[in-house]
Amino acid sequence: MHVPDGFFDAPTSVVTGVVAAAAVGVSLRKARNELDDRTAPLVGLVAAFVFAAQMLNFPVVSGTSGHLMGGAIAAVLVGPWTGVLCLSTVLLVQGLLFADGGITALGTNVVLMAVTTVVVGWAVFRGLQVVLPKNTAMVPVCASVGAFVSVPVASLVFVALYAVGGGADISIGGLATAMVGVHALIGIGEAAITFLAVGSILAVRPDLVYGARRVLEQRELVIRSSTTEVAA
Repeated sequence: MHVPDGFFDAPTSVVTGVVAAAAVGVSLRKARNELDDRTAPLVGLVAAFVFAAQMLNFPVVSGTSGHLMGGAIAAVLVGPWTGVLCLSTVLLVQGLLFADGGITALGTNVVLMAVTTVVVGWAVFRGLQVVLPKNTAMVPVCASVGAFVSVPVASLVFVALYAVGGGADISIGGLATAMVGVHALIGIGEAAITFLAVGSILAVRPDLVYGARRVLEQRELVIRSSTTEVAA
């Protein structure tokens, strides 16, 4: 989904650039509340993992291929605000050093792959945490569902931007059908990678997974309450 230079008209690119800059600016301030001495080192590892994973494409259908977007996995591991910063950094490096996405389209790519996937992935993840059982086993499950949903939603945002500032005269309905269809399949791969990555870290160091903090805090309260009752 990396958008190249000239794919959208100048006004659309400017608007997405402003939105991306605002999102990064807000994230820089809010990320302070998500990080501590234990989790800060994980940020670099998450960014490196997403960068490496995005360089590997997997076949989808009819000669098309997809790669990890990483918004949901970054949000769950290090927090949504920090996740936006991780993905934005990855996209900046890819655009500058590897010509993966255009420089003038950097704002568009940040909106699509850093902002949209993080916001949607985190919203779905937290929504599922509210209604599903509060235990650590559900964390990678909720994260994988959030990852799956975030990919086709990002493709719909792309279609909306194309309807406003796209260069070619094509059917928006046809474009939406094609994009959502392909990216729904890509979302399956995204969900699988997210489930495995979050589950692996959770099994070793659950305290480092930002999305598991509420579950761990509730579990600790239950243990302490049980201990108190026994002592009484």
